Amino acid sequence: MNPATHSARRAIPAGRARAGRWFGLAALLPLLTGCKNLELFNPMGSIAEQEMQLILVCTGLMLLVVIPVIILTLYFAWHYRESNKEATYAPTWSHSTAIEVVVWTIPCLIVVVFGVLIWKSTHALDPYRPIESDTPALRVEVVSLNWKWLFIYPDHNVATVNELVMPVDTPVAFKLTSESMMNAFFVPQLGSMVYTMPAMQTRLHLIGHTPGTYAGMSSAYSGSGFSDMTFDARVMTEADFDQWLAQSRGTAQHLDQARLAELEKPTHGAPMQRFASVDTGLFDSILRRYGGMPDDEICLPGEEPGAKSQLVSLAASASRTAEN
Repeated sequence: MNPATHSARRAIPAGRARAGRWFGLAALLPLLTGCKNLELFNPMGSIAEQEMQLILVCTGLMLLVVIPVIILTLYFAWHYRESNKEATYAPTWSHSTAIEVVVWTIPCLIVVVFGVLIWKSTHALDPYRPIESDTPALRVEVVSLNWKWLFIYPDHNVATVNELVMPVDTPVAFKLTSESMMNAFFVPQLGSMVYTMPAMQTRLHLIGHTPGTYAGMSSAYSGSGFSDMTFDARVMTEADFDQWLAQSRGTAQHLDQARLAELEKPTHGAPMQRFASVDTGLFDSILRRYGGMPDDEICLPGEEPGAKSQLVSLAASASRTAEN
């Protein structure tokens, strides 16, 4: 065979391989430049900001191991290839103190850093811990239905279906339960996910620093209507919140046990609804239906009945990032 022809035939696949690599890198560019479209990496509240930082720090620590391993694997495969006659050939080699120190010391240090980080973040980002603020917290009672979300505002005596409204820079204290099956409440741009369960009550504290409408969802499969179980989480100014309250009170709709029974019927794609008034103790009645206890009868570990829970400080810095 003509050597020139043979070389030309080998060059074609090599060129295609290089083109494929460049195409792969180009395909990744939208992912690298589109972080604003990823809700977890576009936080709009102090809790979400801290959680994003935690994700980035943990990812960076893991990459300290992953990236060198990938690079060294490729280097060893290339350097000790059969055609490289200059590479050291040591078939009886079995030990290197320097390598042992590196491969054990670095992972041990990373584990220690992870341990300290997990200990601090687990306590600082505990969803049960109230947020310290000069503004009184807004209380919201959340009930997961099939397949919709019910939000009750006990301090304002209004309720909504599939619409959560929060004043900007105001802590929101959630009490959550479920009418039938276990579910999960999640607003990715505001913070933590918390489960809802029948006869059980969970808590969550969030705060929004930027007015806007954010996607709320159920993050636990709960049947055929699960994909439609979404809601709008709206963060607005205090004036807009007062206007929203006035609009809700003007609907002339009352939420009582009979209306609740209608809402409990499974539906797909339930529309947003507002109620001008709510029966007192409606949330507790749902909780007690299966033997659960209201919030004032439950204490956190180490607390006495009626004791004030410890607070997590969310200092309002210029970047709106909370400080522990």
